Amino acid sequence: MAISRRLFGAGIGGALAGPGIASAQAQWPSERPIQIIVPFPPGGGTDLNVRAMTTHFQRHLPGSRFVIVNRPGAGAEIGYAATAQAPPDGYTMGTVITPSLQTITIERQPSYRLEDFGYLGTVVEDPGAFFVAPNSPMHNVADLVAQAKADPGAIAVGTAGIGSDDHLLMIGVERAAGIRLNHIPFSGQAPTVTALIAGHIQIASMNMGESIALLREGRVKALATAGRERFAMAPEVPTFRESGFALDTGVVRSFVVPVATPRAIQDRLAETIAATMRDPAWIAEAERLFIPLRYRNQDETRGIVFREAEALRVLWRERSWKDG
Repeated sequence: MAISRRLFGAGIGGALAGPGIASAQAQWPSERPIQIIVPFPPGGGTDLNVRAMTTHFQRHLPGSRFVIVNRPGAGAEIGYAATAQAPPDGYTMGTVITPSLQTITIERQPSYRLEDFGYLGTVVEDPGAFFVAPNSPMHNVADLVAQAKADPGAIAVGTAGIGSDDHLLMIGVERAAGIRLNHIPFSGQAPTVTALIAGHIQIASMNMGESIALLREGRVKALATAGRERFAMAPEVPTFRESGFALDTGVVRSFVVPVATPRAIQDRLAETIAATMRDPAWIAEAERLFIPLRYRNQDETRGIVFREAEALRVLWRERSWKDG
């Protein structure tokens, strides 16, 4: 998509890249708000995370205003495509999630490519975990493996959908432990938890950060987390690695713009994200909301996206996650 001479000369590009104007100090043109496309419905973990950040973005980008635009559907493909196809004028950002950003491109041919985005930075890394109901006879990974080997396919594992990070964690556990589980996909965390409490499934595969409140309320019990280390907000939960299974599965939330967005604009938005991630006020709010922050810069974010894509292509060739 070409950038018009008028847009770059008189719009945001001109304001940030004009002679004698430092991009870190220029006032953001405020004739309209910057929309942030969230590829999920309102009220979910990603939506709440992004909404909480926008006030801090505005403080670190003088003159700016932000609005959240929810574009759910097709497992996030609709929102991803809307960001990739938006005018590259600095007034549209998008939220992308690893691994769904990549799994969609492996499963089918969506109307976006990974190369269609300019990667601004990563803000969250939230490891997956296995949870059971409080009265479950399973107390650790060893119990799970023993029960699964005694009755292959009998343990039902609820996830947020086929190809989700929750589902990939389930596949990882099956492969690492040499067991077979029964995949039950749901449309999100809420119905998964309901099914777990009701006894319709035996395990809920969910992210740690999004499940801390449930854990502290005693509504669920954690068997293990897939992080490299114990989760800081729940240090009592062991890792799968401690049981001999080197699993590192979860979600990575990042911000992007259409790739044709001028570099000066990308850099200014990226610095806004970096400044917010250094802000004590945001760090304190994220802790209160159980949001596990992890900042990665532009190059690091792009690297994560493409390395994960290659790893997922290898997994797809070995075992299609659409097969269950």
